[in-house]
Amino acid sequence: MELKRLGNSDLLITPVGIGAWAIGGAGWAFSWSNQDDSQSIAAIHAALDAGVNWIDTAAVYGLGHSEEVVAQALKSFSGPKPYVFTKCERNWDENRQIVKSLKGASIRQECENSLRRLQVDTIDLYQIHWPEPEEDIEEGWSTLADLQKEGKVRWIGVSNFNVQQMQRIGSIAPITSLQPPYSLIRRDVETEILPYAKSNQIGVIAYSPMGSGMLTGTMTRQRVESLPQDDWRTRSVHFQEPLLTRNLGIAQNLAAAAKENGISAGHLAILWVLNNPAVTGAIVGVRNAQQANELAKALELNPLDYLDALSSIATA
Repeated sequence: MELKRLGNSDLLITPVGIGAWAIGGAGWAFSWSNQDDSQSIAAIHAALDAGVNWIDTAAVYGLGHSEEVVAQALKSFSGPKPYVFTKCERNWDENRQIVKSLKGASIRQECENSLRRLQVDTIDLYQIHWPEPEEDIEEGWSTLADLQKEGKVRWIGVSNFNVQQMQRIGSIAPITSLQPPYSLIRRDVETEILPYAKSNQIGVIAYSPMGSGMLTGTMTRQRVESLPQDDWRTRSVHFQEPLLTRNLGIAQNLAAAAKENGISAGHLAILWVLNNPAVTGAIVGVRNAQQANELAKALELNPLDYLDALSSIATA
């Protein structure tokens, strides 16, 4: 298994990492519906046992709950501790309503809260979750740079930023990493964002490489229609018309190519993302040990062994 250096950091990461969005559970605006904490912990342990060496979470996932579950999982894990990545900027008020802030004082408080919930002394990678409010991105990034100098965080990155926004903050402090959505159904970052990251030595950890479940090989129109009402995907444009028919068609082509090559559709979707030379790693969400074991199989696969299949689905 090849480890790759993330941007300008000393972090050597596995091709796939554990995504901790869904393990935040229910009761907040972008939930994946109900989630059992014991299954979340089992999933994290299974992925770590298989060799995955990083976890990506965020303060807002479950309004703090995801970070707490990650801490529980790491506390009860006897193997090597993984890198822990988290994010700031999405906060919440006493009514559990999400608040967007890049003010220095807010980010400093968020960082302290994340350190406490994660039960760590230092966060390996601290990221601005969204560039909102956009007029404050310089203040927010300057605060992350200060936190890095103070040793609260080791490396700093951004998520969901465009090229112009990265250019605005790049002179303040180097950007270690970018976290964009990237999959066969979301390819808009290929035009400018990924080339910019590659040419500026910014590591890329892509999220939703399986299209939030659309590209797993198990998604159907009926499954989309039966998603729980508190599953955020019921409000996603990628799970509604006119994109739904298009995306299900892409998923069908992917599944056919995967079957011909003797691997799962989800694995081929991940390999397609990893095959882009700008991408350092892919974030894959897991909710139980079975999913984690499936994720781990991706560590054994090399995109170079599936170039014909990757080319065919990219142009289908």
